[in-house]
Parts: sequence; structure tokens; C-alpha cells
Amino acid sequence: MTGAVDFFGLYLPWLMPLAALALLALSAVRRLLAAIGAYRWIWHPALFDLAVYVLLLWGLSVASLRLLHGPG
Repeated sequence: MTGAVDFFGLYLPWLMPLAALALLALSAVRRLLAAIGAYRWIWHPALFDLAVYVLLLWGLSVASLRLLHGPG
């Protein structure tokens, strides 16, 4: 395993598609939080969004490792 994804002949690091998926998930989470009014209680929304993005990216990377290599 080289850690790269072939995307129409262009080799991308595996983290790049995961980062794009995390960005899409962040968009959904932001809409949900805005709909329920959670941003009224968050001191620094941009910093909070960054933290949520990092957590989503970490979660996706752990999930992809477990899918590719199995548990353990």
C-alpha cells in the first residue's frame, strides 16, 4: 500500500479525499448547529468549527484505517 489514491490518473495522498469528506460533514454539522441555535452559546464559532473539522478528519482517518486493515 502506497498511501495514495488514483483519481483519474492523478495520485492524491489518502488524507486529501478524507479532508474533502470531513469538509462536507462539517458543512452538515454547521447547518444542524445553526438550525438548533447552538452558535448563540459558542464563544468563538470559527475556532469551534476548526475543532469540529479536526475531530471529523481524525474520526474519518481512524475509520478508514480500520476498514482497510481490520480491527487491531
